[in-house]
Amino acid sequence: QVQLVESGGGLVQPGGSLRLSCAVSGFTLDYYGISWFRQAPGKEREGVSCISSRSGGIYYADSVKGRFTISRDNAKNTVYLQMNSLKPEDTAVYYCNTVLLGAAYWGQGTQVTVSS
Repeated sequence: QVQLVESGGGLVQPGGSLRLSCAVSGFTLDYYGISWFRQAPGKEREGVSCISSRSGGIYYADSVKGRFTISRDNAKNTVYLQMNSLKPEDTAVYYCNTVLLGAAYWGQGTQVTVSS
């Protein structure tokens, strides 16, 4: 059974940092890319970052470039999103996602709130 479980969200002050984790099971992480999305209240879900499988290609949305870093640890079946210099506009529920054989799988999401 394919599962993705996000963790690491929380409340942080502007300028602070958080590291999100996406632990996967039910498939071999080595062979699949993982994406991070976020959805703020009243807004559409948007792509934040993704990392491809073995080639390690990486993408960042312009809004997070230079502040967020995506990485993967295949041995731990986990993908990370290090978020630095957080801004109030980064407040959202963050989801990780993968596509296997044409089917999209999502985690339950983790809330990130950036506020003073």
